[in-house]
Formats: sequence, structure tokens, C-alpha cells
Amino acid sequence: MDGWWWPVSGNSPVVWVGRIAVVTLPAEVDVSNADQVRQDLAVVLAQDASLVIADMSKTTFCDSAGVTALVRVVRQANAGGAGLRVAASAPAVTRVLAITGVDRLIEIYPSVAAAMADPGNETAHEGLAVHPGCAGQADPDGRAPQPG
Repeated sequence: MDGWWWPVSGNSPVVWVGRIAVVTLPAEVDVSNADQVRQDLAVVLAQDASLVIADMSKTTFCDSAGVTALVRVVRQANAGGAGLRVAASAPAVTRVLAITGVDRLIEIYPSVAAAMADPGNETAHEGLAVHPGCAGQADPDGRAPQPG
């Protein structure tokens, strides 16, 4: 990726490619750090990003506090005319996003490359926002996947 980066906080480096910001989230997003994650993403939005990609490709756990942080950020992004996409591949993470319905609010991609390559709408939308290759996503009827 051609661009430049700097850490927003001690744990969340950001890579900028034009007005697109890729923010690397921690391995676990939970009640202990979800507010910092939300703040980090909000700071990037305030830097005039047209699109923020939350890179959860190395995130293996996300609890309800993490989900809430993402929802709050996508609302902030939409209000400001920007977009939020999530790059996540760990089944435990993608399953939580599917079960909670966040995958209908935020576009979920299997990788940062896929999130950046999609020329589609840079803002979140109400339609099903799951892209091929994401393990653990809801089926076409919107039901959560069954374990196994």
C-alpha cells in the first residue's frame, strides 16, 4: 500500500491512501479497550477521511462493547458523509457481526485489499453488506450460521 501511517493511539496504527484511512484494530476488542477503539476511529474521521477501513484481520475476539463502538462510528461516519468498512476474517469476529446484524449496517470484507478494491459506495447502507469470502456470515435469509 502506498501511503503514510502514524499511530492514533499506542495500539492503532493508521495508513492513509489519499483520503482513505486503514486503522489496525487490536487482537481483542472488548470492554477494556472498545472506547479507545471508538475514539481512534473517530479521530481518523475528523481528519477528513472519506472512507475508514477498520482492519480487524488480526482481531480474534470482539464482544458487545466492540460491536457498539463500531455502530457508533458508522453512525458518525454516515452523519459526516464518510464511510466505514470492516476487514475481518476470524470466524469468531465475523459471526458476532452477523448475529448482531452489524453486517447489515457496515460493509464487511475478508481483507483490507478487498475493502479497498471495491469501488462501490463508500458509505454504509441498509442492504446486506457482506462480501464473498467472509467466513461465519449470515445466510441469504439472514440467519446466523450454525457452528461446525
